[in-house]
Amino acid sequence: MNVLIVFAHPEGKSLNAALRDTAIDELKAQGHEVRVSDLYADGWKAVVDRNDFPTLAPDERLRVPSASGRALAADSLTADVKAEQEKMLWADMVILQFPLWWFTMPAILKGWVDRVFAYGFAYGVGDHNDTRWGDRYGEGRMEGKRAMLLVTTGGWEPHYSDRGINGPIDDLLFPINHGILFYPGFDVLPSFVTYQADRLSPDNFEAEAERLRDRMRSLETIRPIPYRRQNDGDYLMPSMKLRPELGDPRNTGFALHLTDQALASDR
Repeated sequence: MNVLIVFAHPEGKSLNAALRDTAIDELKAQGHEVRVSDLYADGWKAVVDRNDFPTLAPDERLRVPSASGRALAADSLTADVKAEQEKMLWADMVILQFPLWWFTMPAILKGWVDRVFAYGFAYGVGDHNDTRWGDRYGEGRMEGKRAMLLVTTGGWEPHYSDRGINGPIDDLLFPINHGILFYPGFDVLPSFVTYQADRLSPDNFEAEAERLRDRMRSLETIRPIPYRRQNDGDYLMPSMKLRPELGDPRNTGFALHLTDQALASDR
């Protein structure tokens, strides 16, 4: 299996870096090929601007979706973006690794998504008409590939529980898992989260490293998060609202977008 790790931490001696190296060693021991995009070390440009579209006329208004779509079609995206897109097409498995900062990914990783996920590459794919809203949410360019988040956070695990003050970790990561990874077609694996990152003792690190090794050994077999696919009939067109007979009517949260079978199995 080809595995791409997109790594977003500025410190080479961090816990994140140690976990990254643990994952790489285990993946290679299992015979997988691994590539790493180290965004801070590579000096990744994190903002989308006119410089991303060299063929855009100086007096033309910048509309990022159409500009990125035209640049993709004309093979005129910048070299750094094209290199990352080639890595994504090469990969069978993509791991986004980052510390949870202010309840989301670091800006540099969001900038990687903003620039690499071009129109016609990760979105704007497939037919758009009265009965189909494109190939997305379970379909798209990344269909058949797997993806996962590898996250560290300083808070305690109970802080991110169903009744925790920070909110459930799965809800906090839903916009990334569902909106960034599932949207272009990835099968999204449950996130690997390390808590109390700033207080991890050597013994606890070894336990966490072994837990990560075990996850790396199961990447090909672990069951993905059972999100509902957009074009499998669960959503009404053109509103894209879940059919009223599906899901718990008392629930208006993110769990609505898990299959009813998945919710039933959790009860």
